[in-house]
Amino acid sequence: MFFGEYPHQIDPKNRCIVPAKFRGALGERFILTKGFHKCLNIFTIGDWEKFLTKIIIPMSDESGQRFNRLFFSSVYECEQDGNGRVLIPAGLREYAGLDRDIVSIGVINRIEIWDKEEWKKYCADTDAVDNPSFIDGEMREKLNLLGI
Repeated sequence: MFFGEYPHQIDPKNRCIVPAKFRGALGERFILTKGFHKCLNIFTIGDWEKFLTKIIIPMSDESGQRFNRLFFSSVYECEQDGNGRVLIPAGLREYAGLDRDIVSIGVINRIEIWDKEEWKKYCADTDAVDNPSFIDGEMREKLNLLGI
């Protein structure tokens, strides 16, 4: 399980460090792909296989073919180097707006990589301290669905 927030940087060779807290659970090989909200996702191989059972769209029509082509063309199988770094392909860096300062966050079954400023903007939109209605609205609804 992944959780926490870890700021770091992309080095001049376009690699980012995988936070030490995530390395053991991630395994030797993992999947790196586009996420939602202009971030990148890292999945363990096992969690990626579970995700695939939910996301694969039948290619029986043009929209299914288009989705599969666009989504799966940005999927990369990766490995950490000896120092716990992973190379981020140019297309993924461009998609997420990753330049130098980034943040890795754990989101239960995946890791998300965000541009630091983009993450700050996202948090400002949903921060419970700055936006008390988030706790009273969306988050309360989710907790109620879970019986909490």
